[in-house]
Amino acid sequence: MVHYKLYRQGMLGMMLVDSLDELIEAGHISPQLAVQVLEKFDQSIDNAFTNYVKAKATIQKDLLTYRFCDDVWTFILNNPTITSENGPIQVDRLKIIACDAKASKK
Repeated sequence: MVHYKLYRQGMLGMMLVDSLDELIEAGHISPQLAVQVLEKFDQSIDNAFTNYVKAKATIQKDLLTYRFCDDVWTFILNNPTITSENGPIQVDRLKIIACDAKASKK
């Protein structure tokens, strides 16, 4: 099964990569083990979003730009309002990356 590596670019993923780099530099783990940890991270994040996240939100605003490449959609919106069960949120810019679920199950 293929797991997307998008979440490595998030705060948690970047902190994990930094920590693994420090461990490699200190000689505590091998680069091969670090790669295995990152692959397990990808699997775990994918599993968490698939099985545990049930939140829904409504996004209102005009679409600024979009792109579709390699089964990955990217949408960029300016000044959207996001409405969820916690109430509305206003942000300056929103980037949404959506991956084809069928492609990740191959």
